Amino acid sequence: MIKNVIFDWSGVVKDCVEDQLVIANKKLRHFGAKEISMEEMKEEWCQPWMDFYKKYIPSITMEEQEVFYKKAVSESLKAKSFPGIPKLIKKIKESGAKVFVVSSDYPETILPEIKDFGLESVFDSVIFAAHNKEEAVCKIVESNNLEKNSTIFIGDSNHEIEVGKKLGIKTAAVTWGFSSESKLKSYNPDFLVHNLEELERAIL
Repeated sequence: MIKNVIFDWSGVVKDCVEDQLVIANKKLRHFGAKEISMEEMKEEWCQPWMDFYKKYIPSITMEEQEVFYKKAVSESLKAKSFPGIPKLIKKIKESGAKVFVVSSDYPETILPEIKDFGLESVFDSVIFAAHNKEEAVCKIVESNNLEKNSTIFIGDSNHEIEVGKKLGIKTAAVTWGFSSESKLKSYNPDFLVHNLEELERAIL
């Protein structure tokens, strides 16, 4: 039985895949690289996200990426959630489970989004700006004394699956995020999730 649920944010809770493609192509153009298609992004996307950008802009630094990204996000439209997922997160919380977020998003974006999505006071803990999520997830597991066999990490990329496997917790990969279904499947998550009904069954 799942008692502890750790969510990635962008691509899982926040519907921002198309927005991120726009931002990615702005960044690629700015640094002299070719633009990519949605299909290419979904096949090539990987995290930690610097691994993705290094494929196209080998010389880019973390600082350059952060400065450009924060400016681009500030110019983007207001974020929205995937339909129905805030309601499901509340249902999971009401079931008695502990619910967490580990995200690479920055506090100036994710904290207002949590409020906008009606999820204030729902999460037991939110860790943001986690470029490599292993340390953050490990911190949540240890500081909350979570049983690993009843804990699940939900993401949309290789990284969440790899971190979950390394730490000995269950993993669920959602197909509505940044990575293609075939790519997610190749990492062998415990659950490959196509819709909210499947996600609810995997957890509850």
